[in-house]
Amino acid sequence: MKSFLYILMGGWFLCSPILSHASLIQEKECSECHRVSKDDTEKSGPDLFYSGNKFQASWLKQYLQNPITIRSAGSTGDPDFLKGIQANSQKHPAVSKKDAEQITKELMALTLYDLPEEVNLLEPLTKGLKAKIKYQFERTFSCISCHQSLNLAGKVRGGISGPSLVNAGNRLQARWAASWLKSPKTFSNKSRMPVYKMEDEERLQLTQFLMTMKNENKR
Repeated sequence: MKSFLYILMGGWFLCSPILSHASLIQEKECSECHRVSKDDTEKSGPDLFYSGNKFQASWLKQYLQNPITIRSAGSTGDPDFLKGIQANSQKHPAVSKKDAEQITKELMALTLYDLPEEVNLLEPLTKGLKAKIKYQFERTFSCISCHQSLNLAGKVRGGISGPSLVNAGNRLQARWAASWLKSPKTFSNKSRMPVYKMEDEERLQLTQFLMTMKNENKR
């Protein structure tokens, strides 16, 4: 009877959603470069343990099949950080469409918190308000000192020490961006992102502005 129970329990563990979700991530050895758990030691690549909060699934699936450079300067742990030399940690391997779909499913299951839906409660930005927020983005908070974005002509401009925001509207979830602007250390102790003094409405409007940045607006 004990043997039967052990076999039954073993079968349950093999079919466990948590373990099956982790199998392809483990097979591709994603944890060699990325933290897939908050308890992992620091890694050279971006943290993935809150991927389900941060990324849009459609973007993630496409990225895994055709990786692009998001951090031109590399990550802060790279020896050539800020020298314009693409470090090895930036050369992300491509996977098949089938694997991309499975890995995306696994990563989207990795969440840290149930983030508030504050942004969805606001009215869409008017043309005038969008221009005001763009000024704050570029001048008041000087976001373009570290991040690339699109100017009014749809041209890419800005710094490279932080990740590109050119396609932020397709890559990031609004709820995560709003939470990140409020408290980046909640997600990453190694983040160089400053915490700005801004009212909640201002922070959420800035998030709305970030969500308008999309590759299709590039000229």
